[in-house]
Amino acid sequence: MSAPESDPALFAPPAGFVRLRLTVAYHGAQFAGWQSQPQTRTVQDTLHAAFARLGATDAARPVAAGRTDAGVHAEAMPAHIDVPGSFRLAPERLARALNAHLPSDLAVLEAAPAPAGFHARFGCTGRAYTYRLLVAPQRHPLWADRALHVSGPLDANAMNAAAAPLLGTHDFAAFATREDRHTVRELRQLEVSVTGIIWEIHVQGESFLRHMVRGLVGTLLLAGQGQLTPDQIGTILSSGERAQAGANVPAHGLTFSGAEYGKGVYRRR
Repeated sequence: MSAPESDPALFAPPAGFVRLRLTVAYHGAQFAGWQSQPQTRTVQDTLHAAFARLGATDAARPVAAGRTDAGVHAEAMPAHIDVPGSFRLAPERLARALNAHLPSDLAVLEAAPAPAGFHARFGCTGRAYTYRLLVAPQRHPLWADRALHVSGPLDANAMNAAAAPLLGTHDFAAFATREDRHTVRELRQLEVSVTGIIWEIHVQGESFLRHMVRGLVGTLLLAGQGQLTPDQIGTILSSGERAQAGANVPAHGLTFSGAEYGKGVYRRR
């Protein structure tokens, strides 16, 4: 559970270190997610290695607002990193310097000294995701790894009607995968918008269970195909049984699109 307001003492960097706030973006297709893992390519390790190349060899591993899974993208992911006080590269030059040492599918968009008490993960009070669908008879190469291709017809109105019972605070166990944590969450937005052949499903909440967003989208797809009604959605929600909801949609259509801190607004690039 994230803190409503960051506590400067609780979230202070270790003695001798300073905290930097970053905004990063990445194309997730070739990453095994954000979180460091042995013998595989992750966003966290790649970013950490770039700091080491700039001389911050003692820097802590960066911390992100959301630990995205393999294949998931990010448009504007807040993160922080604690670097030694001796690290002298000016923040206004840091993003460009880091990007010179980062691969083409990962970039630092902004870098600045972190406000007192800032913690990218525990201070985050809201997270936003966008799931994109390519709704067209034929696939499109430019969207191959950024949107799920749906060749058959979909009813956006039916999908939004099915989303309505899910808004608010509920037990979302029926939409989570292998979740051992407390499964009650607040869903603040679940909405389908249509622009041409690209449909976007916008999802906002304080935090999400494992694969919850992908399970929600998979369930809305069934509603859009006429296989579920809003009444059935409510039944699925109250059942708490994962097998009752739609399957998890593939990761490549999902993008972390923004975050909220305190009374701030969701930030999208």
